[in-house]
Amino acid sequence: MEYLQELFAERIGGSSFGKQVELYKFEKIKKTRREMEREHPETPMIDLGVGEPDAMADAGVIDVLHAQAKEWKNRGYADNGILLFQQAAAEYMENVFGVGGLNPQTQVLHSMGSKAALAMIPQAFINPGDITLMTVPGYPILGTKTKWLGGAVYPLPLLRENHFLPDLEAIPQAVLLKAKLLYLNYPNNPTGAAATKEFYQEVIAFAQKNKIIVIQDAAYGALTFGERPLSFLSVEGAMEVGIEVHSLSKSYNMTGWRLGFVAGNEKIVKAIAAVKDNNDSGQFIPIQHAGAYALHHPEITEATCEKYRRRHELLSAALRRVGFVASSPKASFYEYMEIPKGTRDGRSFTTADEFSDFLLRNACISTVPWDDVGHYIRISVTFVANGVEEEKKIIEEIERRLMRCELVF
Repeated sequence: MEYLQELFAERIGGSSFGKQVELYKFEKIKKTRREMEREHPETPMIDLGVGEPDAMADAGVIDVLHAQAKEWKNRGYADNGILLFQQAAAEYMENVFGVGGLNPQTQVLHSMGSKAALAMIPQAFINPGDITLMTVPGYPILGTKTKWLGGAVYPLPLLRENHFLPDLEAIPQAVLLKAKLLYLNYPNNPTGAAATKEFYQEVIAFAQKNKIIVIQDAAYGALTFGERPLSFLSVEGAMEVGIEVHSLSKSYNMTGWRLGFVAGNEKIVKAIAAVKDNNDSGQFIPIQHAGAYALHHPEITEATCEKYRRRHELLSAALRRVGFVASSPKASFYEYMEIPKGTRDGRSFTTADEFSDFLLRNACISTVPWDDVGHYIRISVTFVANGVEEEKKIIEEIERRLMRCELVF
């Protein structure tokens, strides 16, 4: 069956599929991590790279799933969702974000997680030659699907001097003429940056002027500290130009449950629903019931926010004592910082990938490197810890291990 090698689509590598030597970043990290765990079983790995919560879903959410899964009527296909969840999502948007007036039937659509929604959006809008504007570094799925459909991606670098917000004025006119989608993600992965109302106002004016659809990925939207979460849709004019994609994964510790929703402009939501109808048969109805319960209990997220806020303050203080330029973010569970120059014994780091690998091999600390715009590492405060005292012990151990590395900044 050698002919099979010639039949793979070019979008996944064509005849070279499966033969690539280069490892995907996260696979490389996992491989080195397994190696270090074998070689140093006496040193527990501290995982600061994981991008998912360390806690289980709330007991009430699990109870609803259990009860609803026993109902005969809930055994079948959900198709494009149940009204109960759509209504809960619309009420959640109003209660948590101040976005009122959403029609649950026409302006809200459930999805099997935010990743699935982002993967389907280009299918509704991108033709060969069209351009998607995407912030970089960031979550790549919308760009990947744009390219698979014959479109192109124009990167918008996120720089510290711009507070990790894209410079829309720097986009060439030739690009704008072909651009259809603008992808944003705030609170941001990996930088931890939060958007402002003024920035969203600028985005809306930009979209109206250039006839572009705005896709705001709000996977971390409710994970904010000290102030009310800000939704793109809460800003005047946003509903005319875009949508927001929400996820229960991060804010409700429901990562593996795969449940989220799209909300916003009715025409855009309808187009995504048409695509979705040809991609999946909907999330398991009992999971949607459990999700509706979660959305009616935002205090679950508030407790999670308090835990992450506390961990951020402890960890960023420890990192500053080591020498990093670190500060607690306003939202999300990520911190993003430039790598050191090297070590006191003369070793130098030219990429974040090199430094991240060094930390794995010399400190048994796992991080995520980003070399897209400068050289940074992303760390997460979702490390597994049971209570405040255990959190403190882990962070003290992180500081000790980093101090032993004798980093030079």
